[in-house]
Amino acid sequence: MSELSQTIARDTAQKKSATDSRENYPLHLAIPTRFNDYDLLGHVNNALYNRYFEIIVLELVKRSGIDWIKDNVVPFAAEVLVQFKKPLPLVDHIDAALRVGRLGRSSVTYEIALFTPTSEDASANGHFVHVFVDRTSEQPVPMPQSVRDVFERYQYTGETS
Repeated sequence: MSELSQTIARDTAQKKSATDSRENYPLHLAIPTRFNDYDLLGHVNNALYNRYFEIIVLELVKRSGIDWIKDNVVPFAAEVLVQFKKPLPLVDHIDAALRVGRLGRSSVTYEIALFTPTSEDASANGHFVHVFVDRTSEQPVPMPQSVRDVFERYQYTGETS
């Protein structure tokens, strides 16, 4: 194997490990499944993966203290990406895991993985981006420092626990 091939293989393995390992996500949430979450094949319907992403993102947003009703600066969803790795089968709950990947001036990228309760391999992963905007103008503004401080506690450092 050439040196370049070895480097690519090593980088891919490190990225897979960082993306798929539960221990690399500081926030975990068990999300109950419902009968109507499943398709005729007995797998979670693909559309529900976005909902599961939203549920764990909103858990972190809640922890940050944002008041969706009163605050002048609020997060708007800008992008959601789901990469399907294997179907989520019939289980009583999905284990969602989240970390903050990129923390910008007015945006945050949450990196998310979904697991079955008995698997160490992610069934799906991806990201969800929020952009902080002024409620009235809907134009991007810097996120509040108190919110940034909470997000920093969930930021991925590349170190495992």
